[in-house]
This record gives sequence, structure tokens and C-alpha cells, in this order.
Amino acid sequence: MKRPQGFDRSSAPAEPPATPAAPRESAPSGPSSGRQRERARDRRSDAPREDAPREETPRAVSTMTEPIPLVRRQEDSPYASLPSNREITKALREARKERKRVERGEVRRFTKRSRRRRLAWIGAAGVVVLLVLGVVAVAFSPLLALRHVQVVGASRLDPKTIATKLDDQVGTPLPLLDQAAISADLAAFPLIRSYTLESHPPDTLVVRIVERQPIGVIRQGAAFTLVDAAKVPISSSATRPAGFPLIAASGASEETNADSGFAAAASVLSALPASLLGQVDTITAKTKDDVSFTLRGNRATVVWGSAEDSALKAADLAALLKSAGGSTRYDVSSPHSVTTG
Repeated sequence: MKRPQGFDRSSAPAEPPATPAAPRESAPSGPSSGRQRERARDRRSDAPREDAPREETPRAVSTMTEPIPLVRRQEDSPYASLPSNREITKALREARKERKRVERGEVRRFTKRSRRRRLAWIGAAGVVVLLVLGVVAVAFSPLLALRHVQVVGASRLDPKTIATKLDDQVGTPLPLLDQAAISADLAAFPLIRSYTLESHPPDTLVVRIVERQPIGVIRQGAAFTLVDAAKVPISSSATRPAGFPLIAASGASEETNADSGFAAAASVLSALPASLLGQVDTITAKTKDDVSFTLRGNRATVVWGSAEDSALKAADLAALLKSAGGSTRYDVSSPHSVTTG
């Protein structure tokens, strides 16, 4: 029998294994076997011959243009549904992104309060920085340049003279005033004991002066010099200034030693009340322990001793002047045992 065109046994798919055929029965011997052989001959005679024209019977036309492979196709493999390496890498990258997004969300949720506090602190710091920058910008601008100098507390000194001395600072911003230069300018006035500077924006500098207070007069040759408690000269004249006691301190160390006679006399004069200080005519002291002075009017002598307990001694002297005003000698060197004579 001729096989259909295009069919090749070698490329045909493997047929399933044939089931074992049932064993043929051995041909029976006897008269029946002869009849079977006759029937077989008749069947062969009835079969069409090779050279006789055969009727073409419709046959199935194969639509397959390619031979059927002997092996299983790739899409039929159990590994065909597995993703490729590129797909796996992409999926891992997406998973990492999703995990980071979730972690950021959790971190933001748990740090919400701290972030609010941090933002509040940052905002406050920003406001402070802006204020500082604004103040600095205004302070060092010409808007706060010095234009007026006001002197307060000067009685013996002329305030206009002091203000004119500080003209070199005019035009300088108040925060940039040269303190050393101002101190050097004010040092030219011996009467200034101390001073303070006050900046009054936008353009005024107030100089508060503390003048030296004279406590007595010392004789230097033919001149009388008015001095303060530190023996700083305040003024000098040919005649003795009225209203101030004459200090007659002696001793080689009177100029520099704090325990000198002048220092003791100055300390006593500073402790006397104004009512007694106005009555002192001349005060003498050779050492710090033998201070004495004379009073105006009756020329009475007061033995004071050292400068210790000066307040108590001043109270005793005031009481003695009231009770024994006609005496010529008052000894208050021992405040608990005063004598008169």
C-alpha cells in the first residue's frame, strides 16, 4: 500500500508501543483448514491487482508543512513558565523600592513629633538669626553714626570743652566707637575721677563724669594746691583757697605709702561730717597714728590718733563741742575714754 506524500517514517512521531497481539491460534488440522485456505484464495483473487486502475478514495490531507519534532516543545516544558533573569532583577528592584517606600512611611509616622519639634527649633533659630543680622546691619550703618556728645556731672569742668575734645569720634557708628581713644581724650582732664559712656541711639553719646572732690590744700613753695584724697592736684593758686583745711603731713613716704601721714589725714577728713569738716583749719600727721588738727575760731586742738574708728570719734567730738565748747583741747584718740582740757 502506497503511503501518503510527505509522510516520512523517520520523521513520524514515535508511535505508542503496540500492545502485544493476542497469540494466534494454531491452524486446526482437518477438513476445516482446507476450507479456510480456499476462502483465503478467494479473498486474494478478489483483491485489486497492481496494474489495474484503482479508484482513488478520498484521503486526509495533512496540513502540517513541518515535521513533527520528536522531542517535547519548549512551551510544553514545565520550565517554560519561569521568569527570565531580567524579569527577576526588575521584580527585585521594584520590591526594594516598595520596601524603602514603606520604611520611609513608617519612619515618618514614628518621628512625626520629633520632626515638628525640630522644625519649630529651626524656625525659631532662623528668626533669631534674621533679627541679629538685621540689628547688626542697622547698628553698623550710617543711621547710627555719632552726631551729638552730651556731658553730664561736670561742675568744675566745662562740658563743652569735654564734648569738643571728643569731636574725633563724630561720624563713627555707635557700636564702633574707639574706647581707647575716648579714654586718652578724657585723661587730659585731671579733675575727672571716673566716667561712664552711654550710647543713646540713634546718634547721641552720653558721658557721665565723676569729678574729683578736693579734701584739702597742700603748700608747695609759694603756691597752694587743692588736692583730693589721692593727692591729685585739682587747681593751684598763689593764695590759700577758702573753705578747705591745710594739710601739713610730713614724712619721706607721704607721696607713695598708703600708711603715710597724708593718707591718714585724708582718711580722717573723708570720715568727718560736713559740719565738722568746715571747722577744720589745719591738720597735721607725721605717721598714721598721730593725726591731729586745729579748729577755726577758738583754735582748739583735737587729738585724733589713728584713722581707725573715725565715725565713732566724730560722734564723740560733736558731743564734746556741744557739752564743752569752751575747751582748748579735745582728745578722742580713745573713743571710749575721751578727755577735754
